[in-house]
Amino acid sequence: MTPILTVESVTAGYGRVTVLHDISLEAGRFGNVGLFGPNGHGKTTLLRTVSGLLRPKNGRIQFDGQDIAGLSARAIVSAGLIHVPQGNRLFPDLSIADCMALGAYSPRARPHEAENREKVIKLFPKLAERWRQRVRTLSGGERQMVSIGTALMSHPRLLILDEPTLGLAPKIKDELCASVMDISRGGVPLIVVEQDIEFLLELTQQLYLVNHGAVATEIKPGESLDHGEIMSMYFGH
Repeated sequence: MTPILTVESVTAGYGRVTVLHDISLEAGRFGNVGLFGPNGHGKTTLLRTVSGLLRPKNGRIQFDGQDIAGLSARAIVSAGLIHVPQGNRLFPDLSIADCMALGAYSPRARPHEAENREKVIKLFPKLAERWRQRVRTLSGGERQMVSIGTALMSHPRLLILDEPTLGLAPKIKDELCASVMDISRGGVPLIVVEQDIEFLLELTQQLYLVNHGAVATEIKPGESLDHGEIMSMYFGH
């Protein structure tokens, strides 16, 4: 299977600070992709670069055969690559309904608005009960549901989730993990950054350990790996 996303020898960062060092990876050839590694080592920077929020200093990024490294974030969203950033970056005074409508704004997503709304409500029934509530009145877990629901309204061809369960209570975290599994079973390919390794092992078919802005280890389908081995990658033997 041809990968839907290919990152080749990308270097990127903020001003004079380089965070990503000649990093390469691919997504969509084997299934869902999981990214893990120590905090502050480039995972979020990689996602921001892929989704057009940061422009790479060099290297190539291809989405479904199209070079997207020089495109705006808006153009990348319109192509179907949708990024849910860490920390549910929502407009607090909008209602859930307003957020969902914004998610379906692009010409590509608009014809699918009604069917995607039904999918979101089925996936997150709590949102239907609070449909007209403002985002600022919701719990952290509910806001994360709105973030992911808004992304699904954009009719993604590839969905990127940056630490979707960060800071959530255990019960809400389990519910959200189950919902992410349902999204995958619905046919949407995923790239997920997550510190819960057990969840990544269950959800994804391919893993990348990102360390010091580069891929330190790639784990492909069929390569057995347990939690202890992953912890050794984090902290050394």
